[in-house]
Amino acid sequence: MSHDRIHARKPTHDIERWSVGTVERIGERDGHYVFKVQPDDGESVELMVTVAIRDLVCRRLDLEAGESPVGARVWYRKHGG
Repeated sequence: MSHDRIHARKPTHDIERWSVGTVERIGERDGHYVFKVQPDDGESVELMVTVAIRDLVCRRLDLEAGESPVGARVWYRKHGG
């Protein structure tokens, strides 16, 4: 399975290849996590990531214990994008 890319902080490399958006929802599907992200200029996208990536992104968002990442800004790339 190919996974998408997502960062909690602005990337320092190939910046023109990344999009920025706001997390609308996070859900689980087929043992993976799906971030639904609303870009600044377009329709919502779904990003499929592993549990480890979800945990890493949530940790780097500096959320309080139990706080939802909904509303947080993230940088992302669809697989192959």
